[in-house]
Amino acid sequence: MTKILQISDTHVVGAGELAYGVVDTAAALAETVATINRRLPEIGPVDMVIVTGDLTEHGTAEEYDLFRTIMMPLEVPYRVVPGNHDRREAMRHAFAGEDWMPQDGPVAWSADFDDLTVVGLDSLREGRAAGFIEAPSLAVLDACLARLGGKPLIIAFHHPPFETGVMAMDRQNLLDPAPLLARIEAYPGDIALVCGHVHRSVTTLIGGRLCQIAPGTSHAVTLDQRENAGNSLTQEPGGMMLHEMRDGRIVSHLIPVGAYAGPSPFTGVASD
Repeated sequence: MTKILQISDTHVVGAGELAYGVVDTAAALAETVATINRRLPEIGPVDMVIVTGDLTEHGTAEEYDLFRTIMMPLEVPYRVVPGNHDRREAMRHAFAGEDWMPQDGPVAWSADFDDLTVVGLDSLREGRAAGFIEAPSLAVLDACLARLGGKPLIIAFHHPPFETGVMAMDRQNLLDPAPLLARIEAYPGDIALVCGHVHRSVTTLIGGRLCQIAPGTSHAVTLDQRENAGNSLTQEPGGMMLHEMRDGRIVSHLIPVGAYAGPSPFTGVASD
């Protein structure tokens, strides 16, 4: 029973800095790692952590070095895909020693488990906010679809292919999702699309498939659906997603970052 944890939008900045002058993203990522390690006895074993983009704020070597340093205590292997705040070659250099990191082209990869395959796709357009999955990245997906024969599949990328009503972010969505959707609509097995970018937990069906946006680890995009609303953040609690195989299907759970009171037994409650 494969279990995949998804974290997203860590936005690590330089050591001692605050993102946007207000958010300690490094501390939030450290707390995320600590939360995962602490929860593993309850939810594990977890096979892999995927980070769905915006690892850093500016895509600098210093930021990637700090990201990797903070992630070092993580007790689960992890892989990443880029978001619009990342820079592909700086990311490639930072993860050059990892066997899943391509030597050139898009940062796209696949990982096979007994009952599930995970594909990471690259939706980054350098220097632009909106995303696009180019043909070389789709070719990685095509190769998987051709050999899997209906095996359940998680496709991870940064930019959502649907509108959330947060208009400032919807303008930065995945451009032209039709080629991706045509592929998943034709696939005979279970598929879940998992994204980031909006820093909120948002779920819909698209192309007949579940599409899940994960919350950020440190802050949320403000849920303001007015037409004239600007793009802003709210310091809501961070979170992550647990995607697991249950009875042949993909099931997803929202897990908050941090430590909370409990567990406290239910008392005086009738049970079957």
